[in-house]
Amino acid sequence: MSAVAAQYQTLQKLGVEVISVSVDSHFVHKMWNDHELSKMVDGGVPFHMAADQAGNVGRAYGVWDENQGIEMRGRFIIDPDGVIQAMEVLTPPVGRKFAETVRQVQAYQVVRASGGAEATPAGWEPGKPTLEPGPDLVGKVWEVWNPSME
Repeated sequence: MSAVAAQYQTLQKLGVEVISVSVDSHFVHKMWNDHELSKMVDGGVPFHMAADQAGNVGRAYGVWDENQGIEMRGRFIIDPDGVIQAMEVLTPPVGRKFAETVRQVQAYQVVRASGGAEATPAGWEPGKPTLEPGPDLVGKVWEVWNPSME
C-alpha cells in the first residue's frame, strides 16, 4: 500500500486511478493511514480505501477466503471499458514490485492504442520493439524477438 502511495503520481501521469479494497472498516483504514502509512509516505495514502466488510468485492474478484473471512492481497489492472486485463494474487508474506505494475500498464496502453495491431512480448519495456500479430509472424517470431536477449 505504501509503495503504491509513494508512486501514485507515476500512475496518475499514465491516466490510472487506484482504489484499494479490504475487509477492514473505514475507521480501521483511517487509523492505519494516520498512524502507520502516513509515517511511510508523506501525507499518507492519496487514493480511496474502500471497505468491503461483507466480502462482496472479494468474492466478485475471486480473492475472498471463505474459511478465514478475509480477502487475499491482489492487484487488478482494469481497462477503461471495465475489463480486467491483469490480476496478480500473492500470499501475504510476498510483496509486489511496483515497477512491474507500471510496465504492465504501459504495455496494455500500447496494445490498446494500436487497436490490437501490436503486441508486447515478455519483458517488453517502453521504447522497445513490439510484435505485429498476424499470419506473417507465425513461425517467424524468433526472427524478430529473442527472449534470451532480454
